[in-house]
Amino acid sequence: MENVASKISKNTYTKKEMFGYLTGMFGQNVIYQIIAVGLISYYFQFVLFIPVQIISAITFAARIWDAFNDPMMGTIVDKTNSKWGKCRPYLIFFPIIISVMTVLCFINGRYTDPGANKTLVVAWAAASYIIWGMLFTVCDIPLWGITSLMTDDEEDRSKIIGLARIAAGFGGVGILVQFIPDMVKGLFEGKYNAKIGTMVNGFKYTSNMAENDTKRAAWIFTVIVMTVIAAALFEIAGLVTRERVPGQEKEKRNIIDNFKTMWNCKPFRQILISGIIRSPLQLLMLVAMPFMMFYYLDNDFNRVFGDVSLLLKVAIIGIAVFGGQFVAMGITPSLVKKYENKTIYNFYSIVGAVPFALIFVLYLLAKGDLTSLPMVIVTGVLLALAAAAMGGINVMQSIMIADCVDYEEYHNGNRPDGVFFSGQSFLTKLSGGIAALIQGGVYAFVGFSDDVVKDVEAALKVAIKHNFDGEKYLHFYQMNDGKYAMAMFFLISIPIAVGMLLSVIPTKNYAMSDAEHEKILEELVTKRETEVKS
Repeated sequence: MENVASKISKNTYTKKEMFGYLTGMFGQNVIYQIIAVGLISYYFQFVLFIPVQIISAITFAARIWDAFNDPMMGTIVDKTNSKWGKCRPYLIFFPIIISVMTVLCFINGRYTDPGANKTLVVAWAAASYIIWGMLFTVCDIPLWGITSLMTDDEEDRSKIIGLARIAAGFGGVGILVQFIPDMVKGLFEGKYNAKIGTMVNGFKYTSNMAENDTKRAAWIFTVIVMTVIAAALFEIAGLVTRERVPGQEKEKRNIIDNFKTMWNCKPFRQILISGIIRSPLQLLMLVAMPFMMFYYLDNDFNRVFGDVSLLLKVAIIGIAVFGGQFVAMGITPSLVKKYENKTIYNFYSIVGAVPFALIFVLYLLAKGDLTSLPMVIVTGVLLALAAAAMGGINVMQSIMIADCVDYEEYHNGNRPDGVFFSGQSFLTKLSGGIAALIQGGVYAFVGFSDDVVKDVEAALKVAIKHNFDGEKYLHFYQMNDGKYAMAMFFLISIPIAVGMLLSVIPTKNYAMSDAEHEKILEELVTKRETEVKS
């Protein structure tokens, strides 16, 4: 493109600012994964044993609140006018606050304990998660919104958004919060008394309260360590970045005005509707870790240390899920230079639906047993292709929202960085809420919840360690005639494929072409330079 860059000087970020921003993005997403994967996908259901229907209701209620909270925060950001700018103040002062709240989310009782106040357990689970979500919004909207303020060069903006998505993807290392507790729980053993119980599926077992409390203590310890490190990295974004593009509102706008702005901006409205329809895509990250832990590891991560073949299988699945995303996020900014944004966005949605659908087809053809190495490889290929579509869509969504900020400034004179990127935050959270409802409904349908989960974990523990009373090793994928495993495969396949195909409908006739945006950006940059000179 020989547009703005060849006609006027760039007003863009330095390498130091870019590195600092990406470091902060990494740290913030570690915290996000601790909650999204650690708390919601695993800790609530498999450590505290809260019924899955309640977890789904909590998640969805929090997301409905975000429908109002996120645009409110976007409005606040756009009204901010400080010596640090309008996004940086929140990146400087809030990482420490969100880190404290992250830890508090895990300080709770177990739902199934004898004499437990179940109402209090659920109330704190809901309150802490909703408060965390509000605080995270205070950080998330400015972190993404500042990308349109760090540079007025289109190529540099696409570059930093693409790199930001990669950094966010590397923040997926936060999923280690699910595996580390198994490795450090020895630090907390031997502090509680054991109780005796019996087991379904003909298993006899010792329900050891020491093991349950040890697991919870190991989780809290892991969360504290990881959150402190992540928050320190997140802080760097606020300290290093600079806002180079003027971003203050020229007229005062309230929350109602901003809702109207989001809806009346046609390209933004199309992206928003498309993202809501594609909500089941969040099931991949919501179910991926429990799926790996139970289906391949029988809920005991330490098994990989004594079985090289099992370690290889887990590595294949893990690399597929995250590697596919990284590759797509890395190449997408280059694709943007050659192809229309709408074309790339819709291509990922249509083509990506195919491997998602094939995952469940493969499961049915294999009659539920995909644990052999050849089957793991085939599953890994499908997951890599599916995850690549997810990664590419995420990058395109951010790029197109940033373009919509320019579109709104050009046509109406206001630059709603905070409000429009609150839409991205809202999409992520609402999608997670809808995905959680789908997950809860499917798990409830097959009976995989609260006491059953506790019994399944106990049975697996006994089967792995003792092969109790000479019983044949009962793997997770065989339990309840394979219905629990089938539910997981269904969740990471069919709903996602359907959602991705339907999500193309709103963006089929996308309202802003690349040529139009190029013209808009050129005129905006020229106008700013003229204003500065005058």
